[in-house]
Order: sequence, then C-alpha cells, then structure tokens
Amino acid sequence: MADQPAVLDELHRLRARVPQLTGALAASVDGLVLAHDTPGVEPEGLAALTAAALGVAIRTTDATGRGELRELLLRGHLGYVATYAAGAHAVLTLLAEDRVNVGRLHLEGRRAGARIGELVDTTPPHPAPVPARPAVRPAPRTRTARTAAGPAPGPTTTTTPRGTTPRTTTES
Repeated sequence: MADQPAVLDELHRLRARVPQLTGALAASVDGLVLAHDTPGVEPEGLAALTAAALGVAIRTTDATGRGELRELLLRGHLGYVATYAAGAHAVLTLLAEDRVNVGRLHLEGRRAGARIGELVDTTPPHPAPVPARPAVRPAPRTRTARTAAGPAPGPTTTTTPRGTTPRTTTES
C-alpha cells in the first residue's frame, strides 16, 4: 500500500520538528500498521484502537452534519493523542506530552498527514506473492482394494432412475 521507508522517514522528521512528540504511527484506516516510531507503545494495538476511534468519530461527524472527518484529538492528564486523516486510505496518530503546543501539533500533524496521504495514495499496491509450484508432482491417486469379507453389514440404499422409488435392503 505505501512505501514504508518513506513513510517512516516522514515520521522521524515530524518527531524532530515537534520535540514533545513521544510517538508517531501511520496506519491504514482499517487498523494495519504502515510505519511507526512509537517507543514503549505496541504499534499493532495502537493502530487497532485508532481504527476503532476513527469509526466512532466518522459516525459522530456524520450524525452531527460536520462533514468529512479531518482530525481527532484526545487529552489525558499526561498528554495528547491526535489522529489526522492521511489521504483516502491512511491515518496519522501522534502521541504528545501534556506541555506540547497544540497549535503546533495540529500544524505539523496536518502537514505530515497530507504528505503521508500522498505517499500512500500514489504508491501502487504490491502484488500478492504467487505461491511457488511444488517441485515434485504428487503421486497419482489409486483406489483401495476391497476386503474379501465385502461391505459392512447394515442398511444399504441403491440408486434408481428418476421417477422411481429407492429401495432399502438389509443384509445379514
């Protein structure tokens, strides 16, 4: 979906421009990690939570007539979690200390989201790997020999031509 090294490079540049950032993650809108710089935070879990929060935020903006979602900001007593749209297929989630300048966070987050969106939306998807063909052909299938005792005792149903009644017999 995206050029992972280029997206990761953008995350590193963003963290250099905003020193109060403690983590940055680019993910697909369905919660798959594209690139991350999130020391101390599990990126797969954060991407999944971001997708869930994104779903609720999109429904909220729709229900209130606020238009297409652009960003989501959460504040805890230890800092911020900010999520920005990054093109049509990705989101950027930033973790920041409580002392971050929120205006600067938004400015840089929006810019980085736009750049990541360009990378994600313009990179052609990688083709799915084609499974290798087996080097050795499987052995041909053979029929198993019947035992001398014949079929197991019990009811047997025989097939009949269409329109006739099937016959059930019991062998002893």
